[in-house]
Amino acid sequence: MTYVVTDNCIACKYTDCVEVCPVDCFYEGENMLVIHPDECIDCGVCEPECPADAIRPDTEPDMDEWVEFNRKYAEVWPCIITRKDPLPEAEARDGEDGKRAKYFSETPGVGG
Repeated sequence: MTYVVTDNCIACKYTDCVEVCPVDCFYEGENMLVIHPDECIDCGVCEPECPADAIRPDTEPDMDEWVEFNRKYAEVWPCIITRKDPLPEAEARDGEDGKRAKYFSETPGVGG
């Protein structure tokens, strides 16, 4: 099992989760985070820290696509271990449907 970040992180990018991760397996894109599924130790401490409820275990239905999505971007985006402010539109975008098609950016974040 592993945990993955899903589309509700897009356009929010809360980073509360990165501070509690014991193995630093979060990676930062311009407008979301991902978890490297091969580095995640399945401890689950990040899941309750996410205000947007965007972190899910891969054992939930239809998570295979998100596992591969997280792996793909974790291999090209920089690692993030320090909490940052969420995106300015985070509150307004939290829970919005179809965020991947509307807002997702492949551009890396700055990490840190």
